[in-house]
This record gives sequence, structure tokens and C-alpha cells, in this order.
Amino acid sequence: WALPESTNADEVSCTVKAFMAADLPGELIALLERIVLQGSDFSDNKNLQNLLILTAIRADATRVASYIDQLDNFDAKDIALICVSESHMLYEEAFSIYVKFSKPEHSVEKDDQVEYMVLAIGVLVDYLKDLDRAKAYATQCDEKEVWSKLGKAQLDEKMPADAIESFINAEDPSEYVLVCAEANEAEIWTELIPYLRMARKTLQENLLDTELIYAFAKTNALTDLELFVNGPNVANIQNIGDRCFSEGLYHAAKILFININNNSKLALCHIHLGEYREAVAAAQKANNVSTWKHVCFACLRAEEFRLAATCGLEVIKFPDHVDEVVNYYSDLGYFTHLVSLFEQGLGLEDAHIGIFTELGVLYTKHVPEKVMEHCKVFFNKLNVSKVVKACERARLFSPAVFLYMADKQYDNAVKVMMERATAWDNDLFLDSVVKLRNAENTYKSIAYYLTNHPMLFARLMEVLEEHVDHSRVVTQLRKIGDWAMQLGQPYLKSVQKNNLSPVNEALNELYIEDEDYEALRSSIDSFNNFNMMALAIKLSTHELLEFRRISAYVYRCNKKWNQSIELSKNDRMWKDSIDTANESADAEIIEKLLRFFCETSEKECFCAALYTCFSHVSPDVALELGWLNGYHNFIMPYFIQTFRHTHLRLKELEDKTAPPPEDDVQGSIAQTYGNLGGFGSGMLMLENGGGIPMPVPQAGMSGMQPDMSGFGIPTQQPGMMPNGGMPQMMPQM
Repeated sequence: WALPESTNADEVSCTVKAFMAADLPGELIALLERIVLQGSDFSDNKNLQNLLILTAIRADATRVASYIDQLDNFDAKDIALICVSESHMLYEEAFSIYVKFSKPEHSVEKDDQVEYMVLAIGVLVDYLKDLDRAKAYATQCDEKEVWSKLGKAQLDEKMPADAIESFINAEDPSEYVLVCAEANEAEIWTELIPYLRMARKTLQENLLDTELIYAFAKTNALTDLELFVNGPNVANIQNIGDRCFSEGLYHAAKILFININNNSKLALCHIHLGEYREAVAAAQKANNVSTWKHVCFACLRAEEFRLAATCGLEVIKFPDHVDEVVNYYSDLGYFTHLVSLFEQGLGLEDAHIGIFTELGVLYTKHVPEKVMEHCKVFFNKLNVSKVVKACERARLFSPAVFLYMADKQYDNAVKVMMERATAWDNDLFLDSVVKLRNAENTYKSIAYYLTNHPMLFARLMEVLEEHVDHSRVVTQLRKIGDWAMQLGQPYLKSVQKNNLSPVNEALNELYIEDEDYEALRSSIDSFNNFNMMALAIKLSTHELLEFRRISAYVYRCNKKWNQSIELSKNDRMWKDSIDTANESADAEIIEKLLRFFCETSEKECFCAALYTCFSHVSPDVALELGWLNGYHNFIMPYFIQTFRHTHLRLKELEDKTAPPPEDDVQGSIAQTYGNLGGFGSGMLMLENGGGIPMPVPQAGMSGMQPDMSGFGIPTQQPGMMPNGGMPQMMPQM
């Protein structure tokens, strides 16, 4: 124990090393205390003081604090680092070291003092985690670096308000990004403003100015906000304006959008603030359809109809947005204002087809009495298909018909008029029906008129006469019924000139039904394209005589002579039978008829038949029948005519065969030689006199033709007896 009295450094050193080698920390501490603390020559030795504190840290940590207080010459930083190591965790001792050496008596330089202060507060915040104590220590030190260290620690511990205060005291803006983020999360806008003002003194950053504007907005410091944005700044005003707008800070957003002339967003701000006139003014400056639309709808919700109309007129200029405007007005039930809006839109300089069309649709829903007028005035500017569909949905069929006709969709127009009675108009129907493209609709219109407007059917057929298949029309009329045929009679008469079989047959049937034999006879005479034999058979049993006569006439026209004559004979229509026989020019048929007259004692008819059929009756037959039946007086006219006719024929033949007179022959020979001598006509006649000249007709016979017309008394000829008789030709009775 005499070592503390020693002044030999080597002795002391060897002793300490020996204790250390022997791993006797307790004894070493006692030794070092005697050397360092009891006033030896080695009391101020830095190595021994370091060794004493380190040995105490290792062997007896309770003594470390007292050693730190008693000793002044040791390596403070190194010892403190060992104290805060994970193996020892002597945080208070380390803090005491830093605090002790931060004092002027231990650290002469100000920077060293501040460094120790920072290290000291670092122990408090990093190891002890005692931020309140750290704040008290920072207040005691009042050094910027210390406050900055404290601020960072408070920021890490999610204490943004305290951190902001510390950074303000430290005048340290370095952590502004993290500070702004934490402040926004904690929503401490009032505390953030002083920090941002402080930071702007040394930094010119977009984030600082932007966050300061946002903080002003959040604290409703609108005056400060307006002054700031009107002054120099590097803030992203558009972004912060959008942010304020999305968070409902419309007053602040309004100031910001005014500053950057973003009139679209400014208009929206005015809307949310209920400043509708200002919103319309901003929309006029922005002049884009989206803004106009938002302002229009907002004014509509606020029942500012005049302002809404002002905006709506700008919106409906764009066809793509017309439907949206209509739907919005309709959802709110403002139909009158909607119609008024589109009526005003008609006067727009750039009014498009969508406006006229949509107004037409609106009229069909809400003002049906104006639909027709609108369609007539603005037809060329309408989407016809859309308006027509709207008219049909509203059951306004008359305007629909007009639009179809104006658009040349005549088939649709006719279809609507046929399906909807209220849409039918005779003049319009007749005008459309002749322009149909689908022929089936034409025949449907015929059926429609027959069913619904039979009294106008004749007029319809007058119009359709050149556009229909008449045979098909007749078939259609037959299917409907006899009354339809009666209605169609004027039409059938009109088209009979085409001489079509179905038309002729239909008319003939109608005449038979009406018992109009005169019209039937006229039809048969004029138009023969029909089944004559069927008609003749049908009429042959008709109860009326005139129709049976027509049957006989039809047989005669078809050269069915026997059937015709038999039918006439049955009806005792002798003249008809005689005419038929004469027309047949068949001697057998005529003879048969003559014998019938003889059998039935029809003397006058027998005589008339001879007269009428004069050209086809053989004289021997007439003579035989007259002789057998005692009809000498009735056959006499026939024979008189026969002899006269024979006489004339013989005379004509004699005249033709008589030789020419002598003078005429000599003159002809002389003329012939004269022509040969002078080559009169330039032709050399090699033969002459080979032909016999035709006799010249006598004056008395010129124009004479046999009389075949009847019983008229011819002019008496020489050689004939008075009263048509002939000498020596009377039979002996």
C-alpha cells in the first residue's frame, strides 16, 4: 500500500498492469482510488482516471457517477460512448459526462460546448427516450443545434407540434418535407404556419409555399392567403387549388383560381358558395362546355331558371350534350323550362339538327298541340326517324304521317294511316298510295278502304288505276264478297278498256246480277276476252228472255250455230235463228231451219229465211219445200230474185265475151303499125294482136250489182212480167 506514495511512474504503471493481468478489478479500483483521489503525484493522470472509470464501469457501475463528478481529466467522449454501449447501458452517467464537459470550465471553445450539449440531449432522446427532460434541457441550453436535435427526435416520435416548436427555436428548416407531412397528418395547421414562414426565410421551395397556402386555407386565414398568393412565391397554385376545392375550402380555392385565371374551377367554386351570377360570369370567361354544363345544372338545382337557361343555351350548341341537358331537366321535373330553353335555342346562330329534333320530341311529350306546326316549319332540320318514333309513342299519328310523307317514306305513312284511324286523311292517303314502293301495301290499302271507307273506294281506284294489277284486284274483290264487287263496278268499267279476262268476267257477272242485259250485250260486243262458252251456258237457263238471247248471241259469236239456233227456236226468237243461220253460211244448217219452219207452219218465217239467206239457199231446196208445203206464194219472191240475179250474171258474161266491133279492130291495127314504124315509145314490138281487148261495159249495166238485201221490188227489166213475175215460170196447180 505504499504505492500511492511513490513518485515513480514506472512503478505505478507496473503495479496497475499487474492488477489488470491478475483480473482483480476490485483491488484495482481501490488502488486507483488511492492513487487518483487521494492527492498523489498521479492524480491528474488522464490514463489512470480513464482506467479508474472504465474499471468501475466494468466491475462496479455504482461508482461511475461519483468518479465522473470527482474526476476532470479523462476522455469524456470515449468514456461516454462506452457507457451507452449495449453491454453497459449507463445512460445517466453518459449524460452526466456530456453535461459536465459542456460547461465552460471544462470546454473552452463554444463549439465544443455545443457539441457536448448535442451529445447530451442525444443521450436523452436516443437512449433514455425522455423527451420532456430533453425539452427542459434544450430550454436550459437554448442552442439551435440542441433544439434541432430535439426537434428531429420529436418528429420521429410523432410529436409534430413539439417538433415544429423545436425547429422554430433552432431556426432549422432542413426537415421541412417530413415536418409538412407530419403536420398534415396531425392537422396542426396553425402551428405549421410559423414554421413555414421561418423556413421561407432561408429556402425557396415549391413545397414550402404550397403547404403555407394550404395552411392558410385550412385556418381560414384568407387575408393572409390573398396577400401571399399575390406576392412572389413558387407555389403550385393549381394543385393546391384543386386540393382545397376537393376538401371543400371553396373560399380559399376561389382566391387561388382567381390568381391563376382558372375560370372553369372558379365557376365551380362560385357554385358551391351559392354565387350563381358570378359562376355564370366565370363560365363565360372559361367558355367550355363542361363548365357551362356544371353551372347550368347548379343554377337549375337552385331554381335560378334564367341563369340556367343562359348556360343551357351554350351547352345545347354541342350535340353530344343535348341528351344530358334534357335528362337533367326532366329528372327535376322542369319540363316547361326545358321546352322554353330549346325554343330559345332555335334562334341560335349555330343551331344544329339536334336542337330542332329534341324540341320536336319534347313537344310530343309536353306540348302536343305544337308538334304539327313544328314539323311543318322545320322539317328540313329534323331527324325524322327520331321525331316519328316520339310521335308514335305519344300517339300523335297525324304528325307522324306528315313526317313520313315529307321524308318520302310513303309506305310507312300509308301503314300508319291504315293502322290508326285518327291519322287517316283521304287526300293524304291518296297522295301517298300512288308512290308506294311495296306493292303489297297497295293491295292492303284497297282492303282497308273496302272495310273502313267503302264510299271512297271508287275514288281510291281512280287514283290507283295505273298502279295495280287489275286481275289481282278482281280476285281480291271476289274474296271479300259480292258487295265489294258492287263497290268496284265503276272501277271495273274504267279499266275494261284493257280487255282483261278477269275484269270482263267480273263485269259480266255484275250485269247479270243487276239484270242489265243492254250493258251485258254492249260489254260482250266491245270486249271479248273472257270465257264465252261458260257465259253462254250460264245464260242459257236464265229466267229472263233477253239473257237467253244473249246466250244465243254468244254461241253465234263462237260459231256454235246449232246451239244458238236451238236456243233461239226454244224461245221462238225466229229472227235471231234466221240471222244465225245466215251468218253460218252453212247450207245444211239453213235447210234444216227451213224445214223446221215448214214443220211448224211458220210461213212468214220460212219466207223471211229464204230472203235473208238468199245467197246460201239452193233453189231446188226452196222449190221442193215450197211445192211440198204449198208455199208457192212465199217462195215466189225468192225465185224472182234468183232469176233476176241469174239474168244479170248471164248478161255480164255475154258482154265480156262479145267480139269487138270492126272499126275498133282496124284502128287498133293501124295504131300498132304506126308505133312500129316510128318506134313510138322506143320499144320494138315483136308480137302484136296476141291479146284480146276487154270489152267496154255498156252504159246500161255500169254499176249494176245483184240485189241481195231483201224483198224490195227492183226496177222492171225488159222481158219480166209485172209484179216480179216471169213468163212461163208459174207452176201448174
